Formats: sequence, C-alpha cells, structure tokens
Amino acid sequence: MYGIQSRRDLALEIQAQIPILRPSIHARRANLTVKFQDIYGFLVEGNVDDVNVLNEVREKVRQQGRVWWALEASKGANWYLQTHASSTLKASLKFSALGNAITLKRLIRKGIPPVLRPKVWFSLSGAAKKKSTAPESYYDDLIKAVDENIIVDLPRTFPGHQWLDTQEGQGALRRVLVGYSFRDSDVGYCQGLNYVAALLLLVMKTEEDAFWMLAVLLENVLVNDCYTTNLSGCHVEQRVFKDLLIKNCPSLEEEKFRIAAHLDALEFDVSLVATEWFLCLFSKSLPSEMKEEELILAQHVGDVIDILQKTTHHLFDPDELLTVAFDKIGSMTTTTISKQRKKQEPAVMAELDLRLKRLNSLNEDEK
Repeated sequence: MYGIQSRRDLALEIQAQIPILRPSIHARRANLTVKFQDIYGFLVEGNVDDVNVLNEVREKVRQQGRVWWALEASKGANWYLQTHASSTLKASLKFSALGNAITLKRLIRKGIPPVLRPKVWFSLSGAAKKKSTAPESYYDDLIKAVDENIIVDLPRTFPGHQWLDTQEGQGALRRVLVGYSFRDSDVGYCQGLNYVAALLLLVMKTEEDAFWMLAVLLENVLVNDCYTTNLSGCHVEQRVFKDLLIKNCPSLEEEKFRIAAHLDALEFDVSLVATEWFLCLFSKSLPSEMKEEELILAQHVGDVIDILQKTTHHLFDPDELLTVAFDKIGSMTTTTISKQRKKQEPAVMAELDLRLKRLNSLNEDEK
C-alpha cells in the first residue's frame, strides 16, 4: 500500500484520495459520533458538524488540485521542480514562471494536493539534494543495525493505524529510525522522532525518501539540539513559545494577555503540553488558540490539559488555523523567532548545567 506509487492520471487520483463523507440519516438526526478514515489511514471521530467542515475542506483541496493539474497540463510535468537560477527554497518560492503574481509560495500555503506532496516536499525541502550527495547504498548500509529502544516504541506509534500497526509498517518505521540514529550519533534515537518518521512514511510512500526528509528536517529546518540527549533545543523552543504567548496571544476582550495571566495564576506549565508539540512536530496534536473562552473558565491545570487535548482533535480546517497564525496572532518572522531563540539559549544552558551538577552530586552521595 505504501510502496512505490504507480503512474496514474493525476486528476483521477486527487478525486479518489478525497472522498465526500456521508453520515447515515440516523447519525445526522441523533448527532451521534461518526467514525471515518482520513487519506492517510488514521481513524477520525467527530460529530456531523465536524464531518460537514471536513467535507468543505476536502472540496477546497479538490479545487486546489484542479489548479495544480491545470498547471501540470499547461507547463508540463514537474513544473514545480524547475527552480531555474537557484535551487534554494527561498528562490523556489518566488518562481517567476508562474507569472501574474501567482507564486509557488502562495500555492503551497493554499495546499499541495496529496498525490503531489511526496515530489514537492522532497524537492523543495532540500532532501533530494541531500540524498544526491550520498553513495547509492548509503541508506541500505545504515539500516543493517539494530536498536532495542526503537523496537520498544514501534507498537506505541499510532496504534490501530491500518498500516503502521502491521509488521510491514513497523518494519519500515524501524529501518528509517535505525538509519537516522546511525547517521547522526549526537541525536541517535529520541522519543518523538517515531511519530515524525511515521507521518513522513505515510506521505512520502517510500522508506528512503522518508529517511531523507527526516534528515533535512533535523539538520536544516529545525532548531539545533531539539533531539540531543539534554533536549536543549526543545527547552529553548518552549521558552520562546511561553514568551510569545505573553506578548502575542489574541484576546476577545480589551483586557490584554488574559490567557497568559490566567494560565500563570493556575501555575500551569506550558511544557506539560508543549513538549509533545515540539518533539512530535504536531503530528499528534495542534495548538488551540481558538478555545480562549473555555481556557479562561478552566479552574484547574487538568482542565486546561483536557481542553487542549480534546479541542485539537476537532480542528479539521487548515485555513482556519492559518488565519489565526497569520492574521489574529500577528506577524512573527523567522528573524524574530531566531532572535528570541538566541535570547533564551543562555538561560536554558545554565539551567541544564545546574541540573547536571545536581545529578552528579546526588550520584556522588550515593556512592
């Protein structure tokens, strides 16, 4: 199912991957929970309203697919891979051949059709270039090793998935994770990478392409040291997130920063939920800025966690999330975030150093 994809008519494949969901009459009348599979084989639960939203989203994806298909027909196959003067992502996003101010960047933000995601992601991310610099047998040589820590986590990774929860799926996931753990000994294997690699397998379709996508994510896209032994990069991201939450969190009333103040009054540590967000790259959940009123009414830390976890499972519209990110929260450029990271790094490293000294001291006392 997730092996090398055969050549099929693009338009037909886009239609086949995005079926309309049709709840039964009984479910519509009773507003019962509806269960269905998404295009990547995950079981999704929601009410009829959720299904209606998801159908609207799928119609948008179909419409966007027609745009890509029209460009495929008029400009030739793989037009989106032809970056002309530069192969960097920045230059690619300003692909002048599209003309009339229609840029590849805008097309990507509106959504890449599922059938094109493997090729577009692989090329524009830099994974294809990274793979081209390695020997042909590089991946096959790496995956010959065995790591018991990885084996233990395999059945815990999206249990119940129609492919990942099979011997074939777990075998593919193990090889991708083992391969990268031996590619980068500083990272090795860190819990959280199993979810990232699993999702990449479902999108990219082939093991080796998923491996190189994981490599480019960890080596070129994410902040350094997110998955090293002390998780220093992850700690930095959480401090940056908390700081931006205070400065940029949207408010439905004129009282500024009320969510940040309310969570602080509850002594709620954002790392209780944010650690999973950053380590799993939101593959298991999404942040829920859109539930401000419910969060304000929460009286206990457990209530906050419950709201965040349940709400994210019903965020089916990516356009709604992008609207919050770009319009409601405000502009946060890469430069701004990079400055925040540099600002937080010294405090994180000092804290981790103090923890290590305390741990070493306790170990000495026990001897």
